[in-house]
Amino acid sequence: MLRRRLIGSALASAAAIAAPAAAGRPLSSLRVDRRRLVDAAGRTFAVKGINLGNWLVPEGYMFKFKTARSPRRIYAAFERVLGAAGARAFWARWRDAYVDAADIRFIAAAGFNVVRVPFHYASLVTPGAPGAPPRFEGEGYARLDALVAWARAAGLRVILDLHAAPGGQTGFNHDDGSGYPLMFYVPAHRALTISIWRRLAARYRGEPAMLGFDLLNEPVAPYHDVSRLNHKLEAFYRDATAAIRAEDPDRIVLLAGGQWSTNLEMFGRPFAPNLVYTYHAFWSSPRRDSIQRHIDFSLRHDVPLLIGETGEWTDDWHAAFRKLHERLGIGWCFWTYKNLDTPSTVASIRRPDGWADVVAIADGAAPAEGAALTRARAAIDAYLADVPLARNTINAGYLRALGMRVPSDTVAPR
Repeated sequence: MLRRRLIGSALASAAAIAAPAAAGRPLSSLRVDRRRLVDAAGRTFAVKGINLGNWLVPEGYMFKFKTARSPRRIYAAFERVLGAAGARAFWARWRDAYVDAADIRFIAAAGFNVVRVPFHYASLVTPGAPGAPPRFEGEGYARLDALVAWARAAGLRVILDLHAAPGGQTGFNHDDGSGYPLMFYVPAHRALTISIWRRLAARYRGEPAMLGFDLLNEPVAPYHDVSRLNHKLEAFYRDATAAIRAEDPDRIVLLAGGQWSTNLEMFGRPFAPNLVYTYHAFWSSPRRDSIQRHIDFSLRHDVPLLIGETGEWTDDWHAAFRKLHERLGIGWCFWTYKNLDTPSTVASIRRPDGWADVVAIADGAAPAEGAALTRARAAIDAYLADVPLARNTINAGYLRALGMRVPSDTVAPR
């Protein structure tokens, strides 16, 4: 009860802080000026962002699963526990509560200025009848529209991140592919990926809250045909960017490096204006030498950098790595906003009693029957009740490590 009252007060503070930004300082478009992002008045815009991981692309580790890691296996796991109809109801209720307007107001009140939104292509595409093309339909459009509206009202910018492309761009579980990056090999997958971006560009043409499009998350795993696929990466980016710019000529496009977004060396000079080059780094040294190769790339081509994902370590490391990037004029988006039972996110969901039974059934270590199934279903109900922000624990130490403020009356860190 105390946690609900304190968080409720924090949400009121969030609304009070965010509303003037929307009413008094309308968002202006951003553009690239050499190694900076600038607004319409030429002022530097330093990205201080947070990822909305898990919301539109579920990841197994964020449910504490060991085997059910990819979205399709996670969906199957919840069907085993809840049945098909129960699982559909679970996901609708879960997505409604995992990120809503209150979360976005809270993020703005804490001091972030960007949210990066990983999404799965399948939320925007419905398979056609046999022999017919896919239809561009799905619940993802309404959810992204709502997110953009919430962000605009709170004075936040949005980066859309294609985390799971048709066929997969990494060959790993988080892109929901088959184990190989088929997007680069199957012409239909490549064409569909470009068509998705073109439709999103048309949908958000001129939208000032939309900072840009992150075309592929962590493409080309290091254990695949790297030399061949790295050569294909920039060619794909050229084609996708051309399709986007045909609909929205000034939209910023973010180009992620290969090998889990750790390598930018396959790219040449920028092939178009308003390009940002992005990399990811987890658990590396918080010293300049750990990212010097990216800095060299930025200086060589006079282009801006963004670290699109980092974090999930200690508060001291988060603070040191964040400060390193700020000293170098590099924007950042930490991973991630909300997770289950963790100190290294903004908001933490309580792990309910009986969650071990959910994990055992999800991972195939126990049958979906008897007392274990009863406990698992009760644990999922308890988990759903605690998903909304008003029931979360706010990790104040994490926020402070990112240079953010803890909105007044928020709960203390664990």
